[in-house]
Amino acid sequence: MTFLLDVNALIAAIWVTHAHHSKTDAWLQDKRVALCPISELGFLRISSNPRALAASMSDALKLLEDFYSDAKPQFVPADASAKGLAASASDQVTDLYLADLAASHGMKLATLDAGISHTALDLIS
Repeated sequence: MTFLLDVNALIAAIWVTHAHHSKTDAWLQDKRVALCPISELGFLRISSNPRALAASMSDALKLLEDFYSDAKPQFVPADASAKGLAASASDQVTDLYLADLAASHGMKLATLDAGISHTALDLIS
């Protein structure tokens, strides 16, 4: 099984200072993972945000490149339509889209967010 990482899972996997880095790093052992443009862009946005992790954009890009070199994730295009998305609130849109995207590619969505309900979800615990 391949697991599409959501933004928070990717941040926790890469940033050793993240509160859930150890848990995520242990979960990742011997797993096949994937990234998509949404998880990549979210990682770059949060990592380089001065109110969040505050890395420079070049440092954030380097961390993402290093993750590709080390973890060898599959790249999944964001090729699913949002039409028919089962979200009932704005804070569900991205999570449910990513879960639908993972399912459409025969994958599970790996997340730290216990508040998501979807058949393609795998909670990192």
